[in-house]
Amino acid sequence: MKYGNSMLVVKDMEASKAFYRQVLGLHVTADLGANVILTGGLSLQTLESWAGFIQKDPAEIHFGGQADEQYFEEENFDAFLEKLAALPGIRYVHPVQEFPWGQRGVRFYDPDGHIIEVGESLKTVCRRFLDSGMTLEQIAQRMDVPLRMVKSLAR
Repeated sequence: MKYGNSMLVVKDMEASKAFYRQVLGLHVTADLGANVILTGGLSLQTLESWAGFIQKDPAEIHFGGQADEQYFEEENFDAFLEKLAALPGIRYVHPVQEFPWGQRGVRFYDPDGHIIEVGESLKTVCRRFLDSGMTLEQIAQRMDVPLRMVKSLAR
């Protein structure tokens, strides 16, 4: 079996396409009307068509659950944070935080209440630690990952 992609149900396709383009830089690779595929494989599906597929009344479909997220990594995390701060209407799950393994991340909601996480790329975390004078072994310990992974990230 092969995993295909993730799909988010959206109330307003045009607003969602604009959000994912403006905030995350994703572009439409296929527009099938009720279903849109964005760069990276993320799909958006209209509420009405999804309700029909699963044979439910649209009123039975609830938005804003806190049980999943779409995860992205950004090489230039600080520039992304500046861009995000300048956008009106961004609703944060939490402000930027540094996780125990050293990666910084921020979570916010898309227009339909789906959680989006953008994290500093692990390669960037590794570079930051190297620039601070840490050895590869110290970085592996700090990030709680195998040394071979740190060596790969450091290339």
